[in-house]
Amino acid sequence: MPELGVPLLPHPLVGGAFASPVRPGTGWPGDPSGPATPVCRTPEEVAARAAGAADLAELGALVAVCAACPRLVGWREEVAVGKRAAYADQPYWGRPVPSYGDPVPRLLVVGLAPAAHGANRTGRMFTGDRSGDWLYAALHRAGLATQSTSVAAGDGQELVGARIAAPVHCAPPANKPTPAERAACAPWLDRELALVGGSLVGILALGKIGWDATLGVLRRAGWATPRPAVPFTHGALAAVATPDGRAVRLVGSYHVSQQNTFTGKLTQPMLDAAIAAALGG
Repeated sequence: MPELGVPLLPHPLVGGAFASPVRPGTGWPGDPSGPATPVCRTPEEVAARAAGAADLAELGALVAVCAACPRLVGWREEVAVGKRAAYADQPYWGRPVPSYGDPVPRLLVVGLAPAAHGANRTGRMFTGDRSGDWLYAALHRAGLATQSTSVAAGDGQELVGARIAAPVHCAPPANKPTPAERAACAPWLDRELALVGGSLVGILALGKIGWDATLGVLRRAGWATPRPAVPFTHGALAAVATPDGRAVRLVGSYHVSQQNTFTGKLTQPMLDAAIAAALGG
């Protein structure tokens, strides 16, 4: 990747100094990539390299240095340099955020995209903001997370039996990726499903975009999905099946955004019930 030419700052959990946005291979906790990881700069390169990823480690490394969407690259790095005042003393990840969690999950959680000052700052999906506080607390209550909070990569949090993915891996302006950006990023989720689908009992889709993206990836992979499609709502349940006929439960939940949780549109019992339903409870 090119030099970013921004000041070096200490990471709060790791000794040494790191650029913001963080360069691959500089020691950020959990960074799967290195200086030699190939960078995808076009949607065509994303499709080819995603399909060829041998395992989740290789897939995560490729995701973490992707530069295929110029608008998203510019925005995520602008945020990482400008920062929010509350985090002015912290370096930002400022790169695409790979999926996170158990490599053999029972539950796959599909969100939307990293938050500009959440995962775009911490480098871990749904970490460092109020949305993540809700999700990790719920996963902890369900026995799927070792801690009830996740504040930064390297904080000791581990997911057990759960994995968090997204249809878009870069923080988008106004939390609204374009259709072209969603299409460019789709091969990463396609390959993720191919690598983890065999262990899944359920999938929890957060919000309509997560729901539609999940149905899309399942259909592209040859899974059986309901026709006509089950419309999204909180608690929506779709019985889907792997190509070899194994049943999996797809459950919808309102997104854990502050807009939903602060207004009471989504409550903790509602989120807990959605996770339980996805696991067959």
